[in-house]
Amino acid sequence: MTIRVLLVDDQALFREGLHTLLSLWPDIEVVAEAANGQEAVRLTRELRPNVVLMDLNMPELNGAAATRQIQSAFPDSRVIVLTTFDDDEHIFEALRAGAAGYLLKDVPSEKLVEAIRITASGESFLQPSVAARLVAEFNRMAEGQAQSPDTDALVEALSERELEILQIVAAGASNKEIATQLFIAEGTVKNHLTNILGKLEVRDRTQAALKAKELGLL
Repeated sequence: MTIRVLLVDDQALFREGLHTLLSLWPDIEVVAEAANGQEAVRLTRELRPNVVLMDLNMPELNGAAATRQIQSAFPDSRVIVLTTFDDDEHIFEALRAGAAGYLLKDVPSEKLVEAIRITASGESFLQPSVAARLVAEFNRMAEGQAQSPDTDALVEALSERELEILQIVAAGASNKEIATQLFIAEGTVKNHLTNILGKLEVRDRTQAALKAKELGLL
């Protein structure tokens, strides 16, 4: 399967370099480039790429707003934020907008390609430093706050194993890493994650972690 990618960045030189880089992988095809969020939404509507690599700070429509529009109207097109911003405000804004991944522009090319492949398969990908910030924010929110889980908000309660997997997911672990840690098959992890997403009524593992924190499950 060829992964169709849309590049979104207001810096033409960066787009050109990224286009050239991604063309080295035979399973990735850059179908178009956009210089701002409005172009990104329009091109996503026209081309329906599998993955959108999205910058955040752009004219006309910023990356978070464009991500929100794309995920609302075209949920099959997965968005990976690729930016220089590593502060909590930008990270959480992008994730709440529906981004399935968050990478910094200094990421090694191999990791970028890995993120594209993982995201195209329906999973999420957070750079370790970003995942660490997510965990730190969860811990900060939990300090001094004895919050009872709002299980009534769920269609169906999570099992002990699903809660265990959800906690590991929130730390940024991949399915393979979860399987290794819990001594279960990777396919079993995928089945559990499918159940978790359904019960939390979210689309991906990042949104699952955010929703679980809101409900007091983490």
